[in-house]
Amino acid sequence: MFDGLNPEAADCQGAFEPLEESVILKEARRAIDTEIAGLKEVRDHLDEGFVQAVSLVLETRGRVVVTGIGKSGLIGRKIAATLASTGTPAIFLHPVEAMHGDLGMVTRQDVVIGISNSGETQELTALLPAFVQRGIPVIAMTGNPDSTLGRVGRVVINTCVSREACSLGLAPTTSTTATLAVGDALAVVLLKARRFSEKDFLKNHPAGTLGERLKVQVREVMLTGQRVPLARLGASMDQVISEMDAKRLGAVLILDGEETLAGIVTDGDLRRALLRMENVKDRPVEQIMTVHPKSVAPVTMAADALAVMEKYLITVLPVVEPSNGHLVGIVHLHDLLGKGQFKFVA
Repeated sequence: MFDGLNPEAADCQGAFEPLEESVILKEARRAIDTEIAGLKEVRDHLDEGFVQAVSLVLETRGRVVVTGIGKSGLIGRKIAATLASTGTPAIFLHPVEAMHGDLGMVTRQDVVIGISNSGETQELTALLPAFVQRGIPVIAMTGNPDSTLGRVGRVVINTCVSREACSLGLAPTTSTTATLAVGDALAVVLLKARRFSEKDFLKNHPAGTLGERLKVQVREVMLTGQRVPLARLGASMDQVISEMDAKRLGAVLILDGEETLAGIVTDGDLRRALLRMENVKDRPVEQIMTVHPKSVAPVTMAADALAVMEKYLITVLPVVEPSNGHLVGIVHLHDLLGKGQFKFVA
């Protein structure tokens, strides 16, 4: 039974009854299930309006100005921040402050995203005529396409959900989650359309943790020595599987007699071999390995290594010295994105 609240605080916080643990978890799960259902709804609402919104943003020569108030304003701030960090210049405009001078930040080159679940929020609707008079296109992000905001919008993104997660049906919960998800979807589509890369992301996050990881060279994060999963040409797959299990990187690098990389066996190679061959463990590694695997040099930037992994849908890269082809290490996706503490290798 949960009774951690101070009874003396009940007067200022409202009366309460202790809840059984099962009731607490049931209500929490109900709220999350409601929000999941809302996300599915808003996903199904996506239509030509979303496509037109993407085109409108891509065509604008200015910035995306996101505006909304209350909970919608808080979601709007997050959407503006995500857009800005992923290649779409964006700012947040508070509707009330806009009516007192901040409207001067908006130019005819901009496009506005107005956020209101009801589409009738007074502070926002009072601002809409100023955009119309200036000929600034408005993308209406609303749960009520027939509202004032929806009618003013050049395009409408429908964020309607059936119900809020709040048991009273009053607090914006599912609706704000759905709106945030649509904003993230917009940013992700724009990112793809602009061919925004890890390097571009790094430029916008010079002080961030991910930025710090991506601006080092591979040699600073690669695994070396005994941590590299290795086998030699001629080894049996039984030996290779044992090495793969011991090093837990999902791959084993295969060397020839001159310490040159000859191939790689990944867990994917192993699965495919088990499907098409018998007695896989008794076979020589040459029958299973992938020859000429993708690799990078020690001086490759981590951001570039990550781009290679993304392009070829792989999670490990051998690190090879270009001058002689010798293997010097291996880098895993986790070493680039930071699973646990970020480690530098001497």
